Amino acid sequence: MNRDSLLIGGRWVTTSESLEVENPATEDVIAVVGRATPGHVEDAVRAARAAARAWEEAGPQRRADLVAALADRLRDRRAALIDATVAEVGAPVTVAAEAHVDLAIEIVASAAKIGRELATEERLGTSVLVRRPVGVAACITPWNYPLYQLAAKVAPALVAGCPVVVKPAELTPMSAYLLADAVQDVGFPAGVVNLVPGYGTDVGQALVEHPDVDLVSFTGSTRVGRQIAATAGARLARVCLELGGKSASVVCPDADLETAVRATVDSATLNSGQTCSALTRLIVPREAYAAALDVAADHARRIVVGDPGDAATQMGPLISAAQREQVRAAVDGAVARGARLVAGGTVPDGLDRGYFYTPTVLADLDPADSASQDEIFGPVLVVHAARDDEDALAIANGTRYGLAGAVWSGDEERAMRLARRMDTGQVDINGAAFNVDAPFGGWKDSGVGRELGPAGVEEYLEITAVQR
Repeated sequence: MNRDSLLIGGRWVTTSESLEVENPATEDVIAVVGRATPGHVEDAVRAARAAARAWEEAGPQRRADLVAALADRLRDRRAALIDATVAEVGAPVTVAAEAHVDLAIEIVASAAKIGRELATEERLGTSVLVRRPVGVAACITPWNYPLYQLAAKVAPALVAGCPVVVKPAELTPMSAYLLADAVQDVGFPAGVVNLVPGYGTDVGQALVEHPDVDLVSFTGSTRVGRQIAATAGARLARVCLELGGKSASVVCPDADLETAVRATVDSATLNSGQTCSALTRLIVPREAYAAALDVAADHARRIVVGDPGDAATQMGPLISAAQREQVRAAVDGAVARGARLVAGGTVPDGLDRGYFYTPTVLADLDPADSASQDEIFGPVLVVHAARDDEDALAIANGTRYGLAGAVWSGDEERAMRLARRMDTGQVDINGAAFNVDAPFGGWKDSGVGRELGPAGVEEYLEITAVQR
């Protein structure tokens, strides 16, 4: 892909600045795309503001029809989207298809359905609640799930009536260009969707600071999320922040231990562990600790790491050399502090190019250790033993994060009792399937606000109560 332009006000605007995109499996440059400047941000926000009134007045049905057409167009381009994801993220082709592209398309289609059912007015006693779009939305997306994150922000904003200015991560802009092409093909009005790839330090900052950006939706690290919240908060702009995670998988004594442990290892290594909601802490009964470690180590060693273009591959590379070094340093530091390396902790044999790292399992760490407290964002699982359900809950809730979690039990009521007490935005019981209509977001340092489903659309709406 070689694209030297930005989508602003319905036109492709040529820029002299560029970004190089690297394939993390080969270390080769695979694309050169346009790089925006703060001046382009000004133009994009102005275009979005100019489109806002007409886009609001288009009404929920028209907006939903266009978003549904966007979902159809993305389905038509599914193969190209999968190829782009494999190339720019290094996700194995099966993961790129299911967890990146197909899920993103499902989210766009879900938003269209919600948009068709959107009630712009509602009676409440003697009042009429009028719901209107909040205004121009800045959508700042990360590199780990580029198309999914675009879908989770752009689609609900559009059905709510908000024009968007999109800044994809500089490491993975290819999916955003394919989405922008689909937007143009469908025929969205000029200025409703604008694309300004670039770095967070200039383009992202300009968006967050801009007085005509009414809402900033950001997914990324907690550190950057705090900065965005402070900057946007200074001018009382709304924010929706989906940030870090250190999610716990709690296994009860009556659970199927092998199933629970294997599924937790799969979660911790999905997308090379570069998943904010990954289950990266496994909490098992003390009497099952040794057996759980054996199962986890065996399963981790069996995961096929290699060429993401090969259908047999289960885990590809990390996104960059810097990311791999960050993961390696976290694992080496844990071992130096007394952790037992049960599996992994190395670069795979025979993979001299690319940023590969083996699925890793750590044991014998205190729950307060930084490897159990801090998001590593790599294929690293830490295993803890718990005395009973109360101890397991204390360990699960004992971090500053609260994004996701899991409970495994042969007694669903027991699992529900534990799930209700977990300080986290989502909990899966016994491997339940992901629901794109359920709100996704976190407690504590995992963020503010929710994405997906009706709750995700509501983030982009303001309410006026009219007394009659």
